[in-house]
Amino acid sequence: MYNTLDIAQEYGIEERALKSYLIENKIPLVQDSGINEKYFQAVLSFIENTDNRIEQKLNKAHETFKYNSEQNKISIYQDDAISFLEKLPSNSVDLIVTDPAYSGMNNKLQLGKGRIVGNYSEKGKEKGKWFGEFEDSEENYTKFLTECKRVLKKSTGHIYIMFDSYSLLSLGSIVRQYFDVKNLITWDKVNIGMGHYFRRRHEYIIFATNGNTRKIKNRKFPDVWRFKRIHNSEYPTQKPVEVFQAMIHASAEEGFTICDPFLGSGSSAIAAIKNNCNFIGCDISDKSLDISKSRISEYLKNNKDILQKNSMGVDDNIFWE
Repeated sequence: MYNTLDIAQEYGIEERALKSYLIENKIPLVQDSGINEKYFQAVLSFIENTDNRIEQKLNKAHETFKYNSEQNKISIYQDDAISFLEKLPSNSVDLIVTDPAYSGMNNKLQLGKGRIVGNYSEKGKEKGKWFGEFEDSEENYTKFLTECKRVLKKSTGHIYIMFDSYSLLSLGSIVRQYFDVKNLITWDKVNIGMGHYFRRRHEYIIFATNGNTRKIKNRKFPDVWRFKRIHNSEYPTQKPVEVFQAMIHASAEEGFTICDPFLGSGSSAIAAIKNNCNFIGCDISDKSLDISKSRISEYLKNNKDILQKNSMGVDDNIFWE
């Protein structure tokens, strides 16, 4: 049994509006304003179609950028990824696309002048690192996935999580405890990377659903994506917009809400805008937020991506065109 006050708080809606909906649809309340489980699916449909739930729940959070138009709502926040997800209402996000800044590979490999993600001799607020990393312990990852599952809509929820080879082996299997894993996608970065043995040229993406059977847009999409890596980027580990474009195009409809709790350089936000979707994201790094705000603002104003001037696609026909 579900209590109306608890539902209102968890899902970010007004209890008064919920009770009005129950009366209009002749859904009975039992003791202590409770809703019988057999009626909850109808209530969930009402919740999913309630506007501005995320904005209302995050009205006290540290919003660093906001843009509202008839076509897009774009908001980014400064926060730790798990803390940010905990603030979101349940069942409020259609699609999560994200590239966590895993620490595992960096803790194991010392390459060239610094670790794999950048020059660690730089000094700054983040102790010489270019950005704060997500410690990929099983405890942290379990918290992360628990919150992802909670905020993803049960009817439409898809999730794409990027992995390097080390984090895939150490954490990838845990995803199956929370989501229905459908594919392991290989991102072929075309240009060869670093390595003391076989040199790396690819990363992985796990694609999963939140217990629903909603399909991707069509069955022609391959599970190997060929997009060149970004060289000499202003932000370390900057991913091509096309990587996120592929995820969003395959799984989102116009007006869907896209979430990226590891915003980085803002590539996922640019991809969401290109697909006429709403976007909400966060990062703990000052540098990430400064770069992302400038990048998103310029793209919305002039349709110009200041961090990626050219397409990174190498095939003649990118599969969403």
